[in-house]
Amino acid sequence: MSNESNPVADVSEDLSNGGQGTTPAPKISVSKDTRRRVVTASFIGNFVEWFDYAVYGYLAGIISTVFFPESDRQTALLATFGVFAISFFVRPIGGFIWGHIGDRIGRKQALSLSILLMSVATFCIALIPGYATIGVMAPILLLLVRVVQGFSAAGEYAGASAFLVEYAPAHRRGLYAAVVPASTAAGLLLGSLLAALLTSVMSAEQLNEWGWRLPFLLAAPMGLIGRYIRTKLEDTPAFRELAETDHAVKAPAFAMFRTYRKQLVIATGAVLLNAVGFYVILSYMPTYLSEELGFGAAESFLATTIALASYIGFIFLTGIASDRFGRKKMLIIAAVLFSVLTVPAFMLLDSGSFAVIVFVQILLGGMLTLNDGTLPSFLAELFPTKVRYTGFAVSFNLSNALFGGTAPFMATLLIGMTHNQLAPGWYLVAASLVSLIAVLFAAETSRKPLQQD
Repeated sequence: MSNESNPVADVSEDLSNGGQGTTPAPKISVSKDTRRRVVTASFIGNFVEWFDYAVYGYLAGIISTVFFPESDRQTALLATFGVFAISFFVRPIGGFIWGHIGDRIGRKQALSLSILLMSVATFCIALIPGYATIGVMAPILLLLVRVVQGFSAAGEYAGASAFLVEYAPAHRRGLYAAVVPASTAAGLLLGSLLAALLTSVMSAEQLNEWGWRLPFLLAAPMGLIGRYIRTKLEDTPAFRELAETDHAVKAPAFAMFRTYRKQLVIATGAVLLNAVGFYVILSYMPTYLSEELGFGAAESFLATTIALASYIGFIFLTGIASDRFGRKKMLIIAAVLFSVLTVPAFMLLDSGSFAVIVFVQILLGGMLTLNDGTLPSFLAELFPTKVRYTGFAVSFNLSNALFGGTAPFMATLLIGMTHNQLAPGWYLVAASLVSLIAVLFAAETSRKPLQQD
């Protein structure tokens, strides 16, 4: 693929030319080739992590019939999404541990280990027998593996964002950090494509018996490739300077709570729209379309696939816009748009038209990029180098644990309780309002030097 059609190559080539910004030049020089490899490694590693993590959500309908006893459809789905949500509760713990490793030992070490854990856990899902074979042990083993996945994912998004921001030219930190949500969406895109392919070429019996296991088997080779690339990189200039001057703190979490409590609260609130929006729009939507609105599984996956492809393109434009106009302004615009347009968009989904569904998903995905393309650089800039990984990881994972991982479960539960198919839309509106309030209390971060101490 040529650089003209490859977003990773575009960012890497465009941003490897240095930058004139407010951040003083680092003592450790960074070559053009090094920046290119950093962008590529961050994209591939995060892509692998979120492909592994997302496949479960896309195949939730099938997994519910394999790992849980026969019951009514909604109860089985709630059980499946319940396992999805429970695995998120370990993420704040993972945020503290990965943050400690990343701020104390190095970003590189944390990222290399997290991708290995994720790949092994995902591969194991493919090997677990179903409920018909081993009974209640099937959902128990599934839950244990999902907990390992959740623990691993806790260090990935924050670590990759910090890694890119600390390598980026000062005036391009937003665009560099946009690689993280773009790679996340690319992982989702591959998962959606595989799910659409499997549901198109296989019968329901084949999918339930063995077909659903195929995407999980890809985790091992993909994870080994991602880990290998990451081990070939040096740690960021900002962290190496911190380590060389012996300013790395021994207990980053204590330092964060002692000095940066306000930033932590703001960050946790700002993440809420990303947490709910990401999992409702990009992960739960195929299940919503097929289970609640009655669309075919292949049609639902195809619509989400088209929306994901457009999302990846929009995300880089948002990164550029956040560098030009500021992080705070972009986050406010995203929250306001979701507050006003989400429920009308969900009303259009019930039109019965495939073209309308694709349009609505592209619209919602484009709105989400205004938040997602800005958030990684905003959170990384909010905390100083010595607690950057910890502050980002704890706030991001706390909000995702409470509201992101539970979003598919809450959407399904709210529909069941209210008998209103617009319930997920109203839930997303509530999340956007909380994020709006948090961002209003934040200071602009894009035009300030990265804090060291």
